[in-house]
Amino acid sequence: MTEKEMQIQQKQEVQQAGEPTKPEKQYVPAVDIFETAEAVNVLAEMPGVAKEGVEIELENETLTIRGVMAPVVCEGETVLLQEFQPGSYLRKFTVAETIDQEKIQATMADGVLTLVLPKLAPAKPRRIEVRGS
Repeated sequence: MTEKEMQIQQKQEVQQAGEPTKPEKQYVPAVDIFETAEAVNVLAEMPGVAKEGVEIELENETLTIRGVMAPVVCEGETVLLQEFQPGSYLRKFTVAETIDQEKIQATMADGVLTLVLPKLAPAKPRRIEVRGS
C-alpha cells in the first residue's frame, strides 16, 4: 500500500458568509464526476444520510444537493467515544446546457448519492420542406 493510499481525508466544512443560524455543522461532500457518451455521472459521498434525508433542487442551471444526517440513537448503549461528527451536507453545481435537465435521476445507497445527468441527444439531420403561399 502506498503512502498516498494511506492518507486520511478530512471532512471539509462549508464556508458560509455571515453568521450561521443553525448550530449544526455543514460539510462539503466529496464527489467523483465521470462522463460517458450518454451522460455525466456524479457520485457524492454522504455517510449517515438516508434516502429520506436527501434534497436535490435544480434552479437556474444550478443543481443543489443537501443531505441531513439523522442522529444515531442506540437504546441501552452508552457512548464511550464519538468521533463521527453529526451535521449536514451541501454542494452546488452548475449544469451545462448540454444536459437534459428533465431526465436527471438520483439514487441513494450505502451513503453514496448517485446522480445521472443525461446529455441532450444531438439534433438529427432532416430535410425542411418549403411551402408556398
